[in-house]
Amino acid sequence: MTELSAEPQDLSNVPLTPALPQEGSAPGPSAEDIREQLTVFHSPENFTVKHPLMNKWTLWFTRPPSGVKSDNQWADSLKEVVTFDSVEEFWGIYNNITKTSDLALKSDYHLFKAGIRPEWEDPANKNGGKWAYQFKDKRAVPIDELWLHTMLAAIGETLEKESDREVMGVVVNVRKGFYRIGLWTRSTGTSSDGRTSKEARESLLEIGRRFKEVLRLGEREQVEFSGHSDSAHAGSSRAKAKFVV
Repeated sequence: MTELSAEPQDLSNVPLTPALPQEGSAPGPSAEDIREQLTVFHSPENFTVKHPLMNKWTLWFTRPPSGVKSDNQWADSLKEVVTFDSVEEFWGIYNNITKTSDLALKSDYHLFKAGIRPEWEDPANKNGGKWAYQFKDKRAVPIDELWLHTMLAAIGETLEKESDREVMGVVVNVRKGFYRIGLWTRSTGTSSDGRTSKEARESLLEIGRRFKEVLRLGEREQVEFSGHSDSAHAGSSRAKAKFVV
């Protein structure tokens, strides 16, 4: 099979068919070989084979506040962008949205499993929490690369064991003094679904460790976990971390 670049590509700039051999050059691939090697990078309009993901995912965007106060300001600023369920659709979306580093302050991207809103009040989130890390030196942080790897880890289901079913979504926040990437879970490490409290806690800690690896953090740097209910009660102050790894 043709080796593909791991980097996202602009499909509009890729030839629709493999180049034909020039006169006097070595024989080119046979028609059978061409059919076998045909990919979305050769013919985006005619390519129909998709590589399905284990779950459907929805991308959301929080735009900066307009300055007009309203009772539903959060709901008004949160916009559903698109839902997808294949690798090809993900890259198509990723190549056509604004990079995180180019977003205005107070903007957010949220990538959540379809049917789950990126809100504490959503039934899938109300008993959960999130792992998070703040990158304070914004100029030195490759935020676009880190956010891409976080999304790929989420949709690739590599942040947890299949039986855990903890990961609800991932978020990136753009603020004046920092970038923050978070990973939302459905529980806070308590017993559920037949798991003991110890098993549930260890599952959550393992997710935190994998998340830390995706963010390429050093051993001395820590990602913190807090429950959504604790964060809600804390108000404007930061909730006390329940776990750190």
